[in-house]
Amino acid sequence: MVMSSEPQPGEPIELIVEEAFAGHRLDVFLARKLPQYSRVHLRKVVGANAVTVDGKRGKAAYRLQGGERVAIVPPELPRKAPVPEDLPLSILYEDDWLAAIDKPPGMVVHPAKGHWKGTLTSALQFHFDRLSGAGGPTRPGIVHRLDRDTSGVLVVAKTDQAHLKLSEQFESRTVQKEYLAITVGAPDRDQDRIDLPIGIHPYQREKMAIRKDHSTSRPAMTQYEVLERFPGFGLVRVLPKS
Repeated sequence: MVMSSEPQPGEPIELIVEEAFAGHRLDVFLARKLPQYSRVHLRKVVGANAVTVDGKRGKAAYRLQGGERVAIVPPELPRKAPVPEDLPLSILYEDDWLAAIDKPPGMVVHPAKGHWKGTLTSALQFHFDRLSGAGGPTRPGIVHRLDRDTSGVLVVAKTDQAHLKLSEQFESRTVQKEYLAITVGAPDRDQDRIDLPIGIHPYQREKMAIRKDHSTSRPAMTQYEVLERFPGFGLVRVLPKS
């Protein structure tokens, strides 16, 4: 049975798994119960630890048995594809399958609450005739992302096949990421490794923070090297490993 009432974003709801859904995947069950969301979108909700099955963290591929209690925090409904905007775009590389974009600081990658215009996806929609749709309607071509205030190279997929191949490389961690960062206060070591879990920031949900034993926390390992020290600051080369 499909829910008759409209779920409110951010307000937890509970669903009872009918026997008819025994043997079905969790993401299939959610897509049937919440048809206003795409299955791809719901998989991301599950991956963000916003779904539990009988009080335990849910997984998209989990096979239901029937009778379980599934709790979910519904996200905001995804909007339609971003409107193309003629925004400056620095293209470092381009071929028939992908493009490498130099994202400036201050630009949001994809539409979100409070940022529906001026995004990188709007610029991509204007500059490219073809972009992959594997990431959903609001994220054409987007395989990975950078924070709004972070500048750096983003790889954009033009075809769904390229998108899936690139996603596999990011998931298997065969892609090497390297950042240059300025720290407040210079680290006391020339190089070291930070191996601490990160999760959603407790007060600013658009940010991440080191959080132990939290439901949103995931393992994170980063290697860093101090390139230069200044009074009160440090120039650091950062290599995220996981």
